[in-house]
Amino acid sequence: MTTASNRLYFGDNLDILRERVADESVDLIYLDPPFNSNATYNLLFREKSGAQSATQIMAFDDIWQWGLESESAYHDVVTNGSKALADLLQAMRSFLGPNDMMAYLTMMAQRMAELQRVLKPSGSIYLHCDPTASHYLKLLMDAIFGRANFRNEIVWHYGKWSNVAGYFQRNHDIILFYVKSDRAKFNKQYSLSPDKKRKLEIGYQVNRPGGRKQLIVYDRKKASKKIKEGDYDKIVYRDNENPGMPMHDTWHDINIINSQAKERLGYPTQKPEALLERIINASSNEGDVVLDPFCGCGTAIAAAERLNRRWMGIDVTHLAITLIRHRLHDSFGEDLKPYHMLGDPKDLLSAESLALHDRYQFEWWALGLVDAKPAQDKRKGADSGIDGYINFFDDNSGKAKRIIVQVKSGNVQRGQIATLKGDMEREKAEIGLFVTLKPPTGPMRTEAAAAGFYEPSHFLGHTFPRVQILTIEELLSGAQAHYPRFAPQATFRQAPRRLRQQREQTRMIWELYT
Repeated sequence: MTTASNRLYFGDNLDILRERVADESVDLIYLDPPFNSNATYNLLFREKSGAQSATQIMAFDDIWQWGLESESAYHDVVTNGSKALADLLQAMRSFLGPNDMMAYLTMMAQRMAELQRVLKPSGSIYLHCDPTASHYLKLLMDAIFGRANFRNEIVWHYGKWSNVAGYFQRNHDIILFYVKSDRAKFNKQYSLSPDKKRKLEIGYQVNRPGGRKQLIVYDRKKASKKIKEGDYDKIVYRDNENPGMPMHDTWHDINIINSQAKERLGYPTQKPEALLERIINASSNEGDVVLDPFCGCGTAIAAAERLNRRWMGIDVTHLAITLIRHRLHDSFGEDLKPYHMLGDPKDLLSAESLALHDRYQFEWWALGLVDAKPAQDKRKGADSGIDGYINFFDDNSGKAKRIIVQVKSGNVQRGQIATLKGDMEREKAEIGLFVTLKPPTGPMRTEAAAAGFYEPSHFLGHTFPRVQILTIEELLSGAQAHYPRFAPQATFRQAPRRLRQQREQTRMIWELYT
């Protein structure tokens, strides 16, 4: 088994947990497992049959379905799991029947048992779940971690307004907080009481009746440089004290990621970094290992990196893995600590195996090699012929230019290059990139060369082939697409730059808010 360190895994988290993560090697687990909370409630309880894999959750398609894999997982838990878990799962199946909800709970039972195994005796686990399934998941957690190890049902209340009919506005998620044992570490968190209106870097400002301003200082040295005479009616120094009130289990001071948020990356279920930072600060210390087995766009990973924790992230889609890598490099730049990428193809043979196993995953992985964003989910509609695109800037207009990308894992021929040219005209793309697993033919290269060159108007003399062909073997050897790179690449929404928490910092740094 692999020693815990900064690692990003591609694959089914059940397999990775069993094969790669050692017993009692993780200090803190946060998971936000995919669940189709937008589906009609009754649909989740409709019985299904078939052999579709429940673990291959593609991109953001998070529907679990009962099938042969769910049946196999159920037998695995009942025959190999603890008596408490086996009895509970059988009772759940008797009550729910073989439907989508039961498939979800069965798959989660397998994974939760492994997470209990890898958690240290001093460790904690936070399970983020939709209210539709939270009551069932709490029963699973009781059976696996023990009822005595339940600590909190945290209510994350957020501002989200829309017109609904027939029920009250749904404005919260549930986070179930359990520990491995009574030895679990916990760092008390604090919140400001309602009359403390303004957080400052040196403490906080309290507005008193009559317009009087009082300053509560927690950093005397920094305050001496920032406070001017007459700024405040009263200054109180409370060095080394904890500000505010102890945090309760209803969190209403952290909003969801809205369309205007700087940290928004376009991932539908993205959680705010402030939420993960609170959890990580509460239940781990610097140097501890944080694990997110459903890491999605990597919020827990980014928060762990900033707070000087070691981390492990697992996801079943190459699209998510690519997004996380961009997020880490955009956020931390040269300050990013080294990490290992495991589970993705490293040679031509493993790339061919991925293509045979799942061509959609192969396409997403190949697009990641050239930093391209997927153009569409072709499982849900017609194939437009474009698999991905790259945005780039080569002037000061603020308008991005575009490269369209096609990925092919099967046999290739000249006509596909001609088709790419047509797609370029339709999409008004400056460059077309053809990525192929199989070697291109001579006529393909001739057809590509006939497209000529793209010459940026602001950089005369710099030319780039308008149609380029790159093989997977070339990309794995370090080859890159040729296009103007004079301004920041803009394919993915960039994560804001983050400063790592300094190790010598022993107090909370307050950010200004109103």
